[in-house]
Amino acid sequence: MIQLSRGPFRNYDVALPVILLQFVEHTHTHSHAHVHSHSHGHGHHHHHAVELKSLNNAFIVGIVLNFLFVVIEVVAGLSIHSLSLLSDAGHNLADVASLALSLFAFRLVKVRPNSKYTYGYKKTTILVALLNAGILLLSIGAIGYEAVHRIINPQPLPGKTISLIAGIGIVINALTALLFLRNKDSDLNIKSAFLHLMADAIVSAGLVVGGIVIFYTHLYWIDAVLSLVIAAVIVVSTWNLLKASLRLSLDGVPEGIDLKNVQKHVEKIKGVEDFHHIHIWAISTTENALTGHVVVSKDATIPQLEALKHEIKHALLHLNIQHATLEMETENADCKEPDC
Repeated sequence: MIQLSRGPFRNYDVALPVILLQFVEHTHTHSHAHVHSHSHGHGHHHHHAVELKSLNNAFIVGIVLNFLFVVIEVVAGLSIHSLSLLSDAGHNLADVASLALSLFAFRLVKVRPNSKYTYGYKKTTILVALLNAGILLLSIGAIGYEAVHRIINPQPLPGKTISLIAGIGIVINALTALLFLRNKDSDLNIKSAFLHLMADAIVSAGLVVGGIVIFYTHLYWIDAVLSLVIAAVIVVSTWNLLKASLRLSLDGVPEGIDLKNVQKHVEKIKGVEDFHHIHIWAISTTENALTGHVVVSKDATIPQLEALKHEIKHALLHLNIQHATLEMETENADCKEPDC
């Protein structure tokens, strides 16, 4: 076995500290004809940085506007005893917390790796996504309980006021969501923010309709039914986030990456006899890592192995894998790993 992880030919891959809110924008269908911004030397990774200032502003604007709307909904909901407005306020408050936690996590990404945290605090983006999903799902129980109670004992409500407040919500949530539209596919937390804000806008539209119906029909139980609809929207919009964040927190293969496909691509490269003992996991919500054993000809020279390793890493970048550690084996080597 030829070990290139020692001596003068050691692997120079070092986790580069990520600038505040710098993300990787890889789509699974992007062409090899695009312009490469990465160096072909060791230690450089293929990163398409989103516009940092606009994204930072998007989070801040989103937090401020949505918090102000929460205050408006709480004041109005308490004054007219509207459960749907209070339920939506609780949902929006959870979204404010989610945005704040996401922004905090992205700031932690800036912390440089050290001897105890060799990848820095990049994993916090995954933990925050998981926490956000948990917070939103927990809010469903309280909403559902109170909604059932209100259906049994409906209370008179001013439908016009509900529609007016909800109309403000449509504007605020839709405008805030548009701030994340451009970068929604670059990071799990950004996608979560976009989806949740769009869901909030849809819920607000439903409340507008509900308020109009209450105004003209005096069917006050509609308010409680709408709060159940809000709960259902929370479940639908949060479930995929929960699954994806839980998967990443357990070091599962990130969504959009197929291990067999990665293996097939690497084995097509000239000089690769076999590729096995593969592990793929997420370092953060935007960066993925891989380790694997590459079997090569027993006659391969050190320069050939270095060139081959570079070519493999280049191919892996196009599969959304930014950090690769490869162990090179000769075809007659006796691999001791369980899945060799």
